[in-house]
Order: sequence, then structure tokens, then C-alpha cells
Amino acid sequence: MLGLLINDKEQSELQYVIKRELEELLLDLEDHRIDKMVKQAMRERYKVIFQLYTRIASEEEIKKYIPKKVQIE
Repeated sequence: MLGLLINDKEQSELQYVIKRELEELLLDLEDHRIDKMVKQAMRERYKVIFQLYTRIASEEEIKKYIPKKVQIE
């Protein structure tokens, strides 16, 4: 287990960076031109990044990034 001490400004910057990455992954997962194996790797990455996001974001913000159309199981 690792710990991380950050201030409010760093937390908001970290949230911003993670949100952008989640949005990009969701868009790419909906792209029909991307190979299934690549999408599987993207789904796994989404899970890890989403778990990280849940540690620093509010519940309202987290709900926005739970995928609706794309299955992330």
C-alpha cells in the first residue's frame, strides 16, 4: 500500500488529467475501427484509471464516468 499527500490544487489537477483520460478511453471504446484485442486492453486500463479516480473524486463526479453504452466488465 502506498500513500500520497497532495494539496487541493494538486488534487483538482489530478482529477482533470484523469477525467480527460477516461473520456478519451470511452470515445475510443465506441470506435468500431479498433481491434477487439486492443479494446480489451483499453477496458482493463479504464478499470484501473477509474479506480484511481474514485479515490480522489466526489460521488457525483464518479457517476459521470460510469460507462453507459460500453461494457467494462
